Amino acid sequence: MIYKAYEYQRRAQRWVMDKNRCCLFLDMGLGKSVITLTAIQDLIDNCEVSKVLVVAPKKVAETTWTQEASKWDHLTLRVMPIMGTPKQRMAAIDTDADVYVIGRDSYVWLVGYVKGRMPWDMLVIDELTSFKSPKSKRFKAMRMTTPQFDRVVGLTGTPAPNGLIDLWAQMYCVDMGERLGKFVGRYRDTYFDLYRRNNIIVRQNVKPGCEKIIRDKIADICMTMQAKDYITLPDMIMNTVRVTLPEKIRKGYEDFERESVLEIAKDNEEIVAASALGLMNKLSQYANGAIYDEDHQVHTIHDEKLTALEEIVEAADGGVLVFYQFKHDAFRIKDTLKSLRVEQYEGAKQLEDWNAGRIDVLLAHPASTAFGLNMQQGGHIIVWYGTGWNLELYQQANARLHRMGQMHPVMVYRLVVPGTVDELAAAAIDKKDKSQDNLLQGLSELLKKYRK
Repeated sequence: MIYKAYEYQRRAQRWVMDKNRCCLFLDMGLGKSVITLTAIQDLIDNCEVSKVLVVAPKKVAETTWTQEASKWDHLTLRVMPIMGTPKQRMAAIDTDADVYVIGRDSYVWLVGYVKGRMPWDMLVIDELTSFKSPKSKRFKAMRMTTPQFDRVVGLTGTPAPNGLIDLWAQMYCVDMGERLGKFVGRYRDTYFDLYRRNNIIVRQNVKPGCEKIIRDKIADICMTMQAKDYITLPDMIMNTVRVTLPEKIRKGYEDFERESVLEIAKDNEEIVAASALGLMNKLSQYANGAIYDEDHQVHTIHDEKLTALEEIVEAADGGVLVFYQFKHDAFRIKDTLKSLRVEQYEGAKQLEDWNAGRIDVLLAHPASTAFGLNMQQGGHIIVWYGTGWNLELYQQANARLHRMGQMHPVMVYRLVVPGTVDELAAAAIDKKDKSQDNLLQGLSELLKKYRK
């Protein structure tokens, strides 16, 4: 395919080539991968770079970079995925190539295998936000090895999904603390008012005037672009499908909710995020129609969401991408739609079949498909069996279909059971609240409801 770069893509490519360490904060669908590969091609052709390492989410590492490199006529890059068993990974590293791609969860292994001496001179960190936690092993491995690369590029569409407090670790991966400081504690104390529960940060507010200071500090190496300013996409039309439960089941949910909320609050005045997540997951399972017991056995409660999904699929004029929350959701959906071509996303094979139109319904967990995958050729209909609470995953997952190359308006259906946590989660997503904050706020609302 002939690559006809837009002006903004040429500008972003020059940004990568002109700066030894930089970030592209480009909205979903603007073409971060092809921009970066084009810059890499020119840097290699000009003998400024010899070998490049790309660190990406596992599913993206398996498919996106290899497909993008082979898709465009102007690219002659040899791409080698470092995947599979340790033996297969070691063989891949020893294979002669231009670009090597490894999953982010294997980066710690890689650093140990090469004994910290990286044989690449350029590093690309795809989905930089996955290195936002300074406590994670992957960040610590990156922190140790970043200085060895002559060039570093960080890519993401959402650099601060939970607020600017997430920027420190990401920027450190690129500039080794030059702009936001060497220590995360000092960064937080300098720019944020923090509120803690049980020594866990549950809310953070940027101090007055500090947002501009932070953005100004990183502006010389960070290019930011929003899709709405550069490309015209078909509309994305949001539909909330209200799934009403029969009276007996609705009453059962209310009893279950009351008992669960009061149980968790009984001995714990200070509710932390982990407790909130566990409770909300229980309630979400009930709303979805099945629940795990303590032995992880599945107990079916109702089929109301399955019926609503079936109606949407029957009326669809193409492939339907269904995002599920729990494993039993996927099992039950497949059983309900067994007369159709239903696949559960696992990797490259399902992606190829989906884009080729060989799948009627593709089931995917948002965490496995939210980042970097081009799925717009397979359909224009999304159904959220349950939205969850993570705004970043929600936005990124919708962008798998609502992106450059999509020819139809994207229809997004959210199955919401009124009077349940479905409503709280959907409202939090709509308000674009931060994921940890809205979990705690949702629990707070439930506590108020039953502490009377």
